[in-house]
Amino acid sequence: MFESVKALIEEHQAVQAELSDPAVHADPARAKRVNRRYAELSKIVAAHDAWTAASEDLEAARELAREDEAFAAEIPELEERLAQAQERLRRLLIPRDPDDARDVIMEIKQGEGGAESALFAADLLRMYLQYAASKGWRTELLERNESDLGGYKDVQVAIKGSSSDPAQGVWAHLKYEGGVHRVQRVPATESQGRIHTSTTGVLVFPEVDAPDEIEISPNDLKIDVFRSSGPGGQSVNTTDSAVRITHLPTGIVV
Repeated sequence: MFESVKALIEEHQAVQAELSDPAVHADPARAKRVNRRYAELSKIVAAHDAWTAASEDLEAARELAREDEAFAAEIPELEERLAQAQERLRRLLIPRDPDDARDVIMEIKQGEGGAESALFAADLLRMYLQYAASKGWRTELLERNESDLGGYKDVQVAIKGSSSDPAQGVWAHLKYEGGVHRVQRVPATESQGRIHTSTTGVLVFPEVDAPDEIEISPNDLKIDVFRSSGPGGQSVNTTDSAVRITHLPTGIVV
């Protein structure tokens, strides 16, 4: 049972040895990836150890019960402990979203509802900032476009966690917050007490690791230059008004 655990235990030992290498910590991006994997594997190893200990305790109790019935009273409790340990290990072996431990960039955008939608966006921002504070996460406002009444037409915030455990990751908690959020209330912009429905869009993206240094050979690039055509000012047909660069090995076009 749990045959796949053996390979994960071996990987845990390899990652542990990798963490003792000073070269790993000289590269912050690599160190972050290795620590994230080590935290994930450590939980599996601990759960496997607990399951193994519970199995051995139950087997020992059954052997002793054959000689002395007094030990039989412990068997139901040990069976329950084994079942709990087995279920915990089974859950940890279910593949997780590989981005669960990542930090996130959240964008909140005004939707339908005009000024009231912008006020709702500000309410959502305060809610997410307070939730982040309750989790011990750090937040940083990246960009904001305020409305006349103190709301936000558009605001972006970086939310950074403090744990390398994927289960405690920012993305693991906030990835399902993306989408359209709706509120029905009497807004501050309403003078006659009528209920309005407003919407606000929330976009959540996992923050990517810092990329490794990349070398692009000029021979792998195809560069096309375009010029304006038709009637116009004196600079028409004399300036390169559009440039298209194609990376031939990957087909990426900029």
